[in-house]
Amino acid sequence: MASGFFALLDDIAAVMDDVAVMTKVTTKKTAGILGDDLAVNAEKASGFVSSRELPVLWAITKGSFINKLIILPIAFLLSAFLPWAVTVVLVLGGVYLAFEGAEKIYELFVPHKPKKEIDLEAELSEKEVVALEKGKIKSAIITDFILSVEIVIIALGTVVNESLGFQITIVSIVAIIATVGVYGIVALLVRMDDFGYKLISLSKDGKGFSAIIGNFFVKALPVIIKSLSVIGTIALLLVAGGIFVHNIEFFHHFLEQIPSILRDFIVGLLVGIVALIVVLVFKKILKQFKK
Repeated sequence: MASGFFALLDDIAAVMDDVAVMTKVTTKKTAGILGDDLAVNAEKASGFVSSRELPVLWAITKGSFINKLIILPIAFLLSAFLPWAVTVVLVLGGVYLAFEGAEKIYELFVPHKPKKEIDLEAELSEKEVVALEKGKIKSAIITDFILSVEIVIIALGTVVNESLGFQITIVSIVAIIATVGVYGIVALLVRMDDFGYKLISLSKDGKGFSAIIGNFFVKALPVIIKSLSVIGTIALLLVAGGIFVHNIEFFHHFLEQIPSILRDFIVGLLVGIVALIVVLVFKKILKQFKK
């Protein structure tokens, strides 16, 4: 009796160990998208008056959880009844990620009309501010949905050959980590400047240790957000390239002589450029058609 109980505990421990290992592997594979998710949401949650930053972020976080509740059952049904569809969705998502990465590089080097900066306090009424806030929240949730699909599909692709119960456990854990981790860090980032100003106010002459640390936080926030955007772009292309290399036979043997990380970046960039050209041509044709 006792030996059976301890054998059961040993089996449970083995399963938990497998779960921990596979969670680590899948989280590592989705890290690139998490980086871009972090950069996007840090940008979308900032730019509001201080008192509205956390409520806006909480609204986006709730939307992200709802996205996961919609995506996860569909993904598990595909895995159970149409496992080949997981690879198809994964590759299509990789094309989107590659396109997004290439588009960001394109916008960096090709001149385009800058977006008008809006002073939320000076130019808009309270009603207009609320409407703009709702618009940014909706935009962030839609972006989160697209990125969440990729996170879930990449995680599922890692354990697609495991049992359905194991898949549900691993992918659900990764989805929770993605939401809590990303939005928890974003919450810290958007409050960084307020924390800095608080430290500065503690210094009587603005020259003490607290003022130095406070000024560092205030000046570091925009640099961190811009850096995350660059890192996120690179990560998008790496993740996309990795998807193509591991799921498309042609790319699997493409540039095998160079380091894998460089190959993934090149493949992701090339596919992204092709996708970008197709989209730009399509937009131009559509514009001409409307005229």
